[in-house]
Amino acid sequence: MLIIALGAHMLAAIVWVGGMFFAHLILRPAMTSMPDAERLALRGRLLPRFFAWVWAAIIVLFITGYGVLYFGYEGLAGAGLHIRLMEGIGLIMMLLFGWMYFRPFKSFMRAFKEGDSSQAAAEFDRIRGVVLVNLVLGVIVSVLGATGNFWG
Repeated sequence: MLIIALGAHMLAAIVWVGGMFFAHLILRPAMTSMPDAERLALRGRLLPRFFAWVWAAIIVLFITGYGVLYFGYEGLAGAGLHIRLMEGIGLIMMLLFGWMYFRPFKSFMRAFKEGDSSQAAAEFDRIRGVVLVNLVLGVIVSVLGATGNFWG
C-alpha cells in the first residue's frame, strides 16, 4: 500500500508542478503573438480545466503525503528534515493555490464572462504571480523529495 501511495503522490506532484512549468515557461511565451482577445479566450477555457486537475492533485498529495508520513515514517518523529520541509512548503503551496482560486481566479472568471477584458487581465496577472511562486516552491519540493534520503 505504501508503494501505491508514493506512486500516487509522485504523479499528483508531476501534474501540478509540471502543469505550472508548462503554463508559465512554454504556453505563456507561445501566446505572446496572439491578439489580446484570443489570449483571454484561451485563458478562460484553459484555467478552469487546469485548476480542476490541481484540486485533484492537492487532494491526492494531502492524503498520500500524510499517509506516507505516518505509515512509512511512523510520524514526524521518524521523518527527516527533508520530509518536514516538504510538508511545510507543500502546505504553503496549497494555501496559496486556495487563495488564488477563490480570489483572483473567481474574479478573473467573472470579468471574463462579463467581457471586462481589462479587469480579467489584471486578475490574470495576479494568478500568474501566484503560479510563479508556486512553481519555484514546487521545484524546491521536488528536489527535496528526490534527494532528501541521500542527505545522510
